[in-house]
Amino acid sequence: MPFGRLARATADGKLAPMNTSTNSASQGFLVGIDGGGSGTRVILADAQGIELARSNGGPSGLGLGVERAWQSIGDACRRAFDAAALPFDWRNCALGCGLAGVNNADWLAAFLAAAPDLRALSVESDAYTTVLGAHGGEPGVIVALGTGSIAASLDQAGACRIAGGYGFPSGDEASGAWLGLRAVVHLQRVLDGRAPEDGWSRALLALTGATDRDSLVVWLCNANQTAYATLAPSVFEYRDHPVAARLLKRAAFEIERLVAALDPPGVLPVALCGGLAAPYEPVVPAGLRERLRAPRADSAAGALALARRAAAALPGAASATR
Repeated sequence: MPFGRLARATADGKLAPMNTSTNSASQGFLVGIDGGGSGTRVILADAQGIELARSNGGPSGLGLGVERAWQSIGDACRRAFDAAALPFDWRNCALGCGLAGVNNADWLAAFLAAAPDLRALSVESDAYTTVLGAHGGEPGVIVALGTGSIAASLDQAGACRIAGGYGFPSGDEASGAWLGLRAVVHLQRVLDGRAPEDGWSRALLALTGATDRDSLVVWLCNANQTAYATLAPSVFEYRDHPVAARLLKRAAFEIERLVAALDPPGVLPVALCGGLAAPYEPVVPAGLRERLRAPRADSAAGALALARRAAAALPGAASATR
């Protein structure tokens, strides 16, 4: 896993250094960004890494568009600075970002090209910042379960490996979008008379705002991964429903396979992270459940560590170590 992209993408796709000539490591602020398909979380800290404020914002996963990502990040950063009663200026910020979608080179280049005039910028996948935060930089495995899903591990040397996370709809197993996509199939069958109406189907109708087949088709035509993920909580709420129970059993199997791919001996601690972590804990197989550990910190904290490294790498600063 690379140290971080401390650069801006130029029009020809090449990377140029950020403008950092007027700053030193003792100045400015550190900002950790955790950005996904459902929302953005921000931690604002001073130059020594002491937390000053937290805030939230709209989605900033790169799959939803670079312009939207920067808008959400900017709005969330402003809220954090407002909460700390501090003036907001991008030029004073060393940003560490853990974002969904950075494995797409074109999206990443576009994101870097659109960056404001920052002190420093380090961008990694949200999987890396999640495992970094969850295990405090020590060896371990995480499965991040939110709108999307991905698994990551850190080994003794600090190397990061990834499993899953290929994106919705072909991948992101056990994610909110993955659950929602399959849940709506139950509703489709009910509307056709292929399955009897029940409490879950009525709940799904309410969540989609549909009233019949035609209005559901309209919802499906407009739905993206974030929309499908809004249906996921209903799967857990109706876990006693036979279809929902089978769906959760399949999801638990997929989580177990992601962990096994990264840690075949089954010896590393495992943390489930993200908005669906708690609902999944009682669902995963007993052997895996015994290895679960509560995350030490979240992805935003891991991103804050990236920001600190980026600031330490600026001219005149002490060199950063992994």
